Amino acid sequence: MSSNYQETINKWHGKPYYSLDAYLQDTYHEKIYKIALNAGLTCPNRDGTLDTRGCIFCSRGGSGDFAVPLSFPLHFQKSFEEGKARLKQKHTGSRFIAYFQAYTNTYGPVSYLAQIYKTALADRETVGISIATRPDCLPSEVLTLLSSLKKEFPEKFIWIELGLQTIHESTAGFIRRGYPLSCFEKALDDLHALGIPVIVHLILGLPGETTKDMLASVTYLNEKPVWGIKLQLLHILKGTDLADLFKKESICCFENRDAYLSTVIDCLTHIRPDMVIHRVTGDAPKSLLISPLWSGNKRDVLNALHKQMKASGAFQGSLYKKE
Repeated sequence: MSSNYQETINKWHGKPYYSLDAYLQDTYHEKIYKIALNAGLTCPNRDGTLDTRGCIFCSRGGSGDFAVPLSFPLHFQKSFEEGKARLKQKHTGSRFIAYFQAYTNTYGPVSYLAQIYKTALADRETVGISIATRPDCLPSEVLTLLSSLKKEFPEKFIWIELGLQTIHESTAGFIRRGYPLSCFEKALDDLHALGIPVIVHLILGLPGETTKDMLASVTYLNEKPVWGIKLQLLHILKGTDLADLFKKESICCFENRDAYLSTVIDCLTHIRPDMVIHRVTGDAPKSLLISPLWSGNKRDVLNALHKQMKASGAFQGSLYKKE
């Protein structure tokens, strides 16, 4: 094992990549978890604006199957307490992140968005909020709201999570993403101009994509003002159009864990070393998961990933070359 490798993982609290946990430990000096919230919003891919079926991989829960229903405005603290109770088996610090996860969390009346964001930011136990949304759901009035909240709560952060999934337009059309890459680029530029950190979601294993295609998405993001990234394993869930295609054997996914780990390692070694890694696999409700079943043991997946990276001396950015 090289001294460079050891120095790097020591800097990142023992992991071969710059994890969100390492960033939070360095910044707040304690363990901080996200509390996933469902604010009762919808999505233009579901309400008929673009479509009514959603993206082909998205469950009826809008990717927020573990999110706590937000009892707002009278009982925000009750919802927050329920979210904390779900973390009772984990060692947590005294503060949390309010994560607006389910569906599209900038897609609603600005007055309502202002209420839910302000209530979360004003809570004494939150260090900040993370808002999952779509690039085509950031109109000027929402950007103005985010800018004003940054000024009103300067001691807390506001993160925006954008579901890009892929840079390839053919794949985007297949999964019914509903917007072109140029829309993502504009949203990214608008948020960067406001000084709002952006976390980008990529899905690994989308039908038809090769490792080369996935690495192209990573390389593209390396050159953009992206603060964090989520590498999400494609899950095939009950009740989705993707599940119907899977049953017809017209698509496949990472049925082999080692094949997925190899792809993740390829991606991590090419990602800029300053980019915060928010996820390398993903969770899915076991009651909904059809494939790959091996992904249900997340701890096993992470342990195997770290072991393989250590054995080969691989770490985030080790193959990154700045253009």
